[in-house]
Amino acid sequence: MKIGTLKLSGNIFLAPMAGVTDLPFRILCKEQGAALVYTEMISAKALHYNDEKTLKLSETHPEERPIGVQIFGSEPEIMAEAAYRLSNREDIDLIDINMGCPAPKIVKNCEGSALMKKPDLVRRIVREIVKASKKPVTVKIRKGWDEANVNAVEIAAICEEEGVSAVTVHGRTRDQYYSGNSDLSVIKEVKNTLSIPVIGNGDVRTPEDAKKMFDITGCDAIMIGRGAQGNPWIFKNVISFLSNGVYNNRPDNKELLETIKRHYALMEKFKGKRKALLEMRKHISWYLQGLPGCTRVRTEVFQTQSKNEVIEILEKYLI
Repeated sequence: MKIGTLKLSGNIFLAPMAGVTDLPFRILCKEQGAALVYTEMISAKALHYNDEKTLKLSETHPEERPIGVQIFGSEPEIMAEAAYRLSNREDIDLIDINMGCPAPKIVKNCEGSALMKKPDLVRRIVREIVKASKKPVTVKIRKGWDEANVNAVEIAAICEEEGVSAVTVHGRTRDQYYSGNSDLSVIKEVKNTLSIPVIGNGDVRTPEDAKKMFDITGCDAIMIGRGAQGNPWIFKNVISFLSNGVYNNRPDNKELLETIKRHYALMEKFKGKRKALLEMRKHISWYLQGLPGCTRVRTEVFQTQSKNEVIEILEKYLI
């Protein structure tokens, strides 16, 4: 598959997720077969002011390439400046524009999914970013703001007209957040309208969900978000299921433990011991979800003060 000039080995991608798709997690998903991974969303305005935390979010590693960096904002010139800066880096392969985030603190500034209420502003932002970027530009949108304002096709068409290389569609409105079901029909409608690649997103939690997405929408690729939390193996399993109709589902306890240990080691390497201890808690909760007695173990993990304590609890539980 190609997105603009970027050649990809496959068409199953990791979605950008704030607080989740940091560098360690992206490496794990890449190892499991994700053909393209994205950073957490990055504020164009914060980048403009050289905010240290924001610059840290844009750090990448050779093992995870190809990688897209997702930016958000509402000012065309600031957004274009961010795209120019990021696209000039050799370690970044693609610039993605966030027009899908539903978080109140984002939409109150007319950023994220709030942009879909202003098609003229969308056009200006996309035009300036495409003009400024040295790398392919993609856009991630939702079905619309609410059911009374479903305009994914209109926004996607504007993006294509202004030169983006692909559009990702999440089949929910902003009003839905992540509740209800993703509407596959709107993804299909966008696919039938555009000539550039369309990436389907929303409710892909199993390989069967991925096949359903492809079958119903005809999309060119799939982006997996929450379905990858605590489950980086989903990429390998989707690829296997689409290729030969079978997959292994969850790993055994030994592989699960080894993956958590590797994840923890990557966290410490790139973020330091204290941050690793705190941030691994939510990842471990996701890894253990659905296992017998996991609530008790999660509670114990949240009370630990060192990596050794965490690993000791997990070894007792899993082996």
